Amino acid sequence: MSQLTERFGTLVFSDHVRKQYLPSDIYKKLNKTIEDGESLDLDVANAVAHAMKSWAIEHGATHYAHWFQPLSGITSEKHDSFLEPNHDGTAIEKFSGKELIQGEPDASSFPNGGLRATFEARGYSAWDPTSPAFIKDEVLCIPTAFCSYTGEALDKKTPLLRSITALDREAKRVLALFGKTPKKVVPSVGNEQEYFLIKKEDYARRKDLVITGRTLFGNTPCKGQELEEHYFGAIRPTVSAFMKDLDDELWALGIPAKTKHNEVAPCQHELAPVYAEVNEAIDNNLVMMEKMKLLASRHGLVCLLHEKPFEGINGSGKHNNWSIGTESENLLDPGETPADNLQFVVFLTSVIEAVDDYQDLLRMSVASCGNDHRLGANEAPPAIISIFLGDALTEVVEKIADGKASVHAKHGMLDLGADVLPKIKQDNTDRNRTSPFAFTGNKFEFRALGSEANPSDCNMVLDCAVAKSLKKFADTLEGVPAEEFGEAALVYCKKVLNEHKRILFSGNGYADEWHVEAEKRGLCNYKTTADAMPCFVSDKSIDLFTSLGVLTEVEVRSRYEVKLEKYTKLLNIEATTMIREARRTYRPVISAYATKVAKGLETVKGVGIESAMQCELNTLNKLCNGITTINDSIKALDAVHQKAEAIDDPQEEANCYAHEVVPAMASLRTAVDAMEELVAADYWPVPTYDDILFYV
Repeated sequence: MSQLTERFGTLVFSDHVRKQYLPSDIYKKLNKTIEDGESLDLDVANAVAHAMKSWAIEHGATHYAHWFQPLSGITSEKHDSFLEPNHDGTAIEKFSGKELIQGEPDASSFPNGGLRATFEARGYSAWDPTSPAFIKDEVLCIPTAFCSYTGEALDKKTPLLRSITALDREAKRVLALFGKTPKKVVPSVGNEQEYFLIKKEDYARRKDLVITGRTLFGNTPCKGQELEEHYFGAIRPTVSAFMKDLDDELWALGIPAKTKHNEVAPCQHELAPVYAEVNEAIDNNLVMMEKMKLLASRHGLVCLLHEKPFEGINGSGKHNNWSIGTESENLLDPGETPADNLQFVVFLTSVIEAVDDYQDLLRMSVASCGNDHRLGANEAPPAIISIFLGDALTEVVEKIADGKASVHAKHGMLDLGADVLPKIKQDNTDRNRTSPFAFTGNKFEFRALGSEANPSDCNMVLDCAVAKSLKKFADTLEGVPAEEFGEAALVYCKKVLNEHKRILFSGNGYADEWHVEAEKRGLCNYKTTADAMPCFVSDKSIDLFTSLGVLTEVEVRSRYEVKLEKYTKLLNIEATTMIREARRTYRPVISAYATKVAKGLETVKGVGIESAMQCELNTLNKLCNGITTINDSIKALDAVHQKAEAIDDPQEEANCYAHEVVPAMASLRTAVDAMEELVAADYWPVPTYDDILFYV
């Protein structure tokens, strides 16, 4: 066995490890819980805890932690030692089944949307046995759900698990109509993670990067991404060393990191894993982001996961490749002749209906302060949700909608014209980088997710929407005689596709014409998080979540409040940082340089040759005018910022930030950035984009 395969999964309490450390009867009972959802009794939990503790200590762990996903931030953990002191001054190693199953974080100290008052502190974390425990920094991390004392979900894992259950339930009903009884139906995900790496010393000198994760000021670099040579280009040695260490640590944690390369923008890179079932895949992604930040610092770098750290060049996304399958088949695989594959057509129709019905919720699920800078910026999909199917499947859908389901779309072959080159099998569909929701062979790529986001949100919404559509199909077709089912299913799909074909779009999502066309079609176009948020608490959305048992109305409303609060707090921090930096860092330097130029002009004037200094005079005028514009812009931003902070209603406050504060911030940025080209390099107080993005 090679060293590579020996390293993989060594820090994960995987199924392979469970077989080695658990008695066979305990192993079987635990698998019943993992595979079939059977309850876990305390005797089994105690045996699992003992085995988990023994394995973890053998691998250097000294503590354990219930590792969970709060409503704000990425992950949380509290470390408890395995040591238990004895009265005689010695100690034993202890970890019980009760400690494995249940923890008690402080529920009022995490965002909860009003579910818990400050004095109501008790909350619980509950072991999720479907996602394996792992060792990180000598701590046994146990993936858990997190709920309040009264049972409401306070995390992102719990509703995700509920949505998986709903999708499994409704998909099985549909498959039963095709004579199939799979053990489980589960969504699978592959999250392509984009990120920036910059030098630590440059990062440290940029207060805006340190405080907000993005540059609030900065003029366009002399060279950006216009030459298009960075994408898939040779990787810097420093970055390559970081990537090798990252691969090594991720592989030990059982995270199947597969593909790494330079992305389009300078200093931008991507890491893509192999697909996994959605719950484990998301846990893996959250660990991946944490490891990226930690390991970058060991290489003298800083990893930026903000969706738009630099203006004028591409931001970063996290393409969410989503599919649904059983233990034996991918339900979104069209096969060689998709029109003849009725089961595929039914599931494809359900996805199309789901995305159209809940396009607003899908947009909301990827909305964030950072992602607002990226969506629709000729680098990411627009804020308008649409589906790209490709020519072959679009033709299939059109034929079914027209009642002429007789298309036989097959794969073609590409001859590259040189005998030494192989013939290439052509996919049924091209790729459309401007589409937010594109079919890519046997899965859908949801491209609107931001790089810093927890993928639980969008996958929970997607699972729920598709589950609802599958439920409608099953409700309608159950009871139809077997010999009539095929025709009835096609009739149903024809009706649904005709009702929802407005969501299908194969053109350029960046084009202005598409915005006009989308409005004619009645599609949503929420350009900011504030615009998108109200749909979350609409009657339609609440009915979706409550009817499937994924979120209660109270839980929906609490999440709405948490997300709005995070949005306004982040913009408050950005606006405060901009005002302070403009006043204390940029304006004094610009004024000092203007003084230097003025003194130079005065000196030259003293010897009677000021006519030769017209260029410097023009520069001085621009500097003085620029200082005036900066002062006016600071005053304007300060005024609307105070206005926003005085608003009590969370939605109205968010609206004010989105539509008044953000434009005022952009004006101040423009005013300061214009001065960067005029002030001498040795005066400018921070590293410029040229300094940051083109290091060696």
